[in-house]
Amino acid sequence: MTGASGAVFGRELLRVLEGDERVAKVHFVASENSLRVMAEELGVSGRTDLLAKLLETDKLPGAAPKKTIQHADANIGASIASGSHPSSGMIILPCSMGTLAAIAHGLADSLVARAADVTLKERRPLLLCVRETPFNRIHLRNMALAAEAGAVIFPVIPTFYNRPTDSDEMARQFCYRVLAHIGLPQSGAYVWKADE
Repeated sequence: MTGASGAVFGRELLRVLEGDERVAKVHFVASENSLRVMAEELGVSGRTDLLAKLLETDKLPGAAPKKTIQHADANIGASIASGSHPSSGMIILPCSMGTLAAIAHGLADSLVARAADVTLKERRPLLLCVRETPFNRIHLRNMALAAEAGAVIFPVIPTFYNRPTDSDEMARQFCYRVLAHIGLPQSGAYVWKADE
Protein backbone atom coordinates (compact mmCIF):
# COMPACT_ATOMS: atom_id res chain seq x y z
CA MET A 1 0.00 0.00 0.00
CA THR A 2 1.31 3.44 -0.85
CA GLY A 3 0.22 6.95 -0.02
CA ALA A 4 -2.72 7.48 -2.33
CA SER A 5 -6.32 7.76 -1.24
CA GLY A 6 -8.17 4.46 -1.22
CA ALA A 7 -6.82 2.62 1.81
CA VAL A 8 -10.08 0.64 1.96
CA PHE A 9 -9.06 -1.10 -1.28
CA GLY A 10 -5.72 -2.18 0.16
CA ARG A 11 -7.35 -3.39 3.34
CA GLU A 12 -9.92 -5.45 1.45
CA LEU A 13 -7.22 -6.98 -0.76
CA LEU A 14 -5.28 -8.08 2.33
CA ARG A 15 -8.41 -9.62 3.83
CA VAL A 16 -9.26 -11.55 0.68
CA LEU A 17 -5.68 -12.82 0.27
CA GLU A 18 -5.47 -13.84 3.93
CA GLY A 19 -8.63 -15.91 3.52
CA ASP A 20 -7.77 -17.50 0.15
CA GLU A 21 -6.64 -21.11 0.69
CA ARG A 22 -4.68 -21.08 -2.60
CA VAL A 23 -2.36 -18.36 -1.29
CA ALA A 24 0.57 -19.62 0.77
CA LYS A 25 2.18 -16.33 1.84
CA VAL A 26 1.56 -12.61 1.46
CA HIS A 27 4.30 -10.03 1.90
CA PHE A 28 2.81 -6.70 2.97
CA VAL A 29 4.61 -3.36 2.72
CA ALA A 30 3.08 -0.06 3.77
CA SER A 31 4.90 3.07 2.62
CA GLU A 32 5.40 5.91 5.08
CA ASN A 33 2.79 8.02 3.31
CA SER A 34 0.26 5.19 3.35
CA LEU A 35 0.31 5.24 7.15
CA ARG A 36 -1.15 8.74 7.18
CA VAL A 37 -3.79 7.83 4.61
CA MET A 38 -4.81 4.76 6.64
CA ALA A 39 -5.11 6.88 9.77
CA GLU A 40 -7.33 9.43 8.03
CA GLU A 41 -9.45 7.08 5.94
CA LEU A 42 -9.68 3.96 8.12
CA GLY A 43 -8.97 5.27 11.60
CA VAL A 44 -6.01 2.86 11.77
CA SER A 45 -2.90 4.48 13.17
CA GLY A 46 0.70 3.54 13.84
CA ARG A 47 3.00 0.76 12.68
CA THR A 48 2.52 -1.35 15.80
CA ASP A 49 0.13 -4.23 15.06
CA LEU A 50 -0.82 -2.57 11.76
CA LEU A 51 -1.54 -5.87 10.06
CA ALA A 52 -3.70 -7.08 12.94
CA LYS A 53 -5.65 -3.81 12.81
CA LEU A 54 -6.21 -4.05 9.04
CA LEU A 55 -7.19 -7.71 9.18
CA GLU A 56 -9.12 -7.12 12.43
CA THR A 57 -7.35 -10.02 14.12
CA ASP A 58 -6.60 -7.58 16.96
CA LYS A 59 -10.24 -7.99 18.04
CA LEU A 60 -9.90 -11.74 18.54
CA PRO A 61 -7.92 -13.01 21.55
CA GLY A 62 -4.86 -14.97 20.43
CA ALA A 63 -5.57 -14.45 16.75
CA ALA A 64 -2.85 -13.32 14.37
CA PRO A 65 -2.43 -13.16 10.61
CA LYS A 66 -1.73 -16.69 9.41
CA LYS A 67 0.01 -16.05 6.11
CA THR A 68 0.61 -12.32 5.85
CA ILE A 69 3.91 -10.87 7.03
CA GLN A 70 4.80 -7.19 7.15
CA HIS A 71 8.03 -5.58 5.98
CA ALA A 72 9.18 -2.02 6.64
CA ASP A 73 9.38 0.04 3.46
CA ALA A 74 12.92 1.07 4.42
CA ASN A 75 14.06 -2.56 4.60
CA ILE A 76 15.54 -3.00 1.13
CA GLY A 77 17.24 -6.16 2.41
CA ALA A 78 13.91 -7.97 2.81
CA SER A 79 13.39 -11.25 0.97
CA ILE A 80 11.10 -9.67 -1.66
CA ALA A 81 13.90 -7.32 -2.73
CA SER A 82 15.69 -10.23 -4.40
CA GLY A 83 14.84 -11.94 -7.66
CA SER A 84 15.90 -15.28 -6.14
CA HIS A 85 12.98 -15.10 -3.71
CA PRO A 86 10.00 -17.00 -5.18
CA SER A 87 6.97 -14.87 -5.92
CA SER A 88 3.85 -15.16 -8.04
CA GLY A 89 3.59 -11.41 -8.57
CA MET A 90 2.99 -8.07 -6.91
CA ILE A 91 0.02 -5.77 -6.49
CA ILE A 92 0.36 -2.16 -5.38
CA LEU A 93 -3.04 -1.00 -4.16
CA PRO A 94 -3.40 1.90 -3.96
CA CYS A 95 -0.44 3.02 -6.06
CA SER A 96 0.48 6.68 -5.64
CA MET A 97 1.82 8.74 -8.50
CA GLY A 98 5.14 9.06 -6.64
CA THR A 99 5.44 5.27 -6.44
CA LEU A 100 4.47 4.95 -10.10
CA ALA A 101 7.19 7.47 -11.01
CA ALA A 102 9.82 5.60 -8.99
CA ILE A 103 8.91 2.30 -10.68
CA ALA A 104 8.69 3.79 -14.18
CA HIS A 105 12.15 5.32 -13.83
CA GLY A 106 13.84 2.45 -11.97
CA LEU A 107 14.37 4.36 -8.72
CA ALA A 108 14.46 1.42 -6.35
CA ASP A 109 14.90 3.62 -3.25
CA SER A 110 12.27 1.90 -1.08
CA LEU A 111 11.21 -1.69 -0.58
CA VAL A 112 8.01 -1.14 -2.55
CA ALA A 113 9.91 0.29 -5.53
CA ARG A 114 12.71 -2.30 -5.27
CA ALA A 115 10.28 -5.23 -5.07
CA ALA A 116 8.42 -3.84 -8.10
CA ASP A 117 11.71 -3.50 -9.98
CA VAL A 118 12.56 -7.12 -9.14
CA THR A 119 9.08 -8.23 -10.20
CA LEU A 120 9.55 -6.56 -13.60
CA LYS A 121 13.05 -7.92 -14.18
CA GLU A 122 11.91 -11.43 -13.31
CA ARG A 123 8.94 -11.06 -15.69
CA ARG A 124 6.38 -11.66 -12.97
CA PRO A 125 2.97 -9.96 -12.91
CA LEU A 126 3.03 -6.42 -11.50
CA LEU A 127 -0.30 -4.66 -11.12
CA LEU A 128 -0.19 -0.94 -10.38
CA CYS A 129 -3.60 0.13 -9.10
CA VAL A 130 -3.08 3.83 -9.62
CA ARG A 131 -5.22 6.26 -7.71
CA GLU A 132 -5.26 9.88 -8.87
CA THR A 133 -7.49 12.14 -10.90
CA PRO A 134 -7.18 13.88 -13.20
CA PHE A 135 -4.00 12.51 -14.75
CA ASN A 136 -1.44 15.01 -15.94
CA ARG A 137 1.00 14.31 -18.77
CA ILE A 138 3.70 13.18 -16.37
CA HIS A 139 1.33 10.60 -14.85
CA LEU A 140 0.35 9.36 -18.30
CA ARG A 141 3.96 9.11 -19.47
CA ASN A 142 4.93 7.24 -16.33
CA MET A 143 2.04 4.83 -16.82
CA ALA A 144 3.17 4.24 -20.40
CA LEU A 145 6.78 3.65 -19.28
CA ALA A 146 5.71 1.20 -16.59
CA ALA A 147 3.40 -0.63 -19.02
CA GLU A 148 6.19 -0.83 -21.62
CA ALA A 149 8.40 -2.40 -18.92
CA GLY A 150 5.75 -5.07 -18.29
CA ALA A 151 3.50 -3.66 -15.57
CA VAL A 152 -0.28 -3.73 -15.83
CA ILE A 153 -1.87 -0.37 -15.12
CA PHE A 154 -5.08 -1.22 -13.26
CA PRO A 155 -6.66 2.09 -12.16
CA VAL A 156 -8.83 2.08 -9.07
CA ILE A 157 -12.14 2.37 -10.89
CA PRO A 158 -14.87 0.46 -9.06
CA THR A 159 -17.95 -0.92 -10.75
CA PHE A 160 -21.48 0.25 -10.08
CA TYR A 161 -23.53 -2.16 -12.22
CA ASN A 162 -23.41 -4.62 -9.33
CA ARG A 163 -25.06 -1.98 -7.09
CA PRO A 164 -22.67 -2.11 -4.13
CA THR A 165 -24.33 -1.33 -0.80
CA ASP A 166 -21.29 0.34 0.78
CA SER A 167 -17.66 1.30 0.17
CA ASP A 168 -16.39 -1.98 1.65
CA GLU A 169 -18.37 -4.03 -0.87
CA MET A 170 -17.28 -1.71 -3.67
CA ALA A 171 -13.63 -2.17 -2.65
CA ARG A 172 -14.03 -5.93 -2.27
CA GLN A 173 -15.51 -6.35 -5.75
CA PHE A 174 -12.66 -4.28 -7.20
CA CYS A 175 -10.16 -6.53 -5.41
CA TYR A 176 -11.89 -9.58 -6.84
CA ARG A 177 -11.32 -8.16 -10.34
CA VAL A 178 -7.65 -7.50 -9.57
CA LEU A 179 -7.15 -11.02 -8.24
CA ALA A 180 -8.94 -12.59 -11.21
CA HIS A 181 -6.48 -10.75 -13.44
CA ILE A 182 -3.56 -12.60 -11.82
CA GLY A 183 -5.28 -16.00 -11.87
CA LEU A 184 -6.99 -15.99 -8.47
CA PRO A 185 -10.71 -15.69 -9.27
CA GLN A 186 -12.91 -15.33 -6.18
CA SER A 187 -16.21 -17.12 -5.66
CA GLY A 188 -17.96 -13.96 -4.45
CA ALA A 189 -17.07 -11.92 -7.54
CA TYR A 190 -19.92 -10.29 -9.38
CA VAL A 191 -20.01 -11.37 -13.02
CA TRP A 192 -22.03 -9.30 -15.48
CA LYS A 193 -24.83 -11.45 -16.93
CA ALA A 194 -23.21 -14.63 -15.63
CA ASP A 195 -26.21 -16.75 -16.67
CA GLU A 196 -25.95 -15.89 -20.38
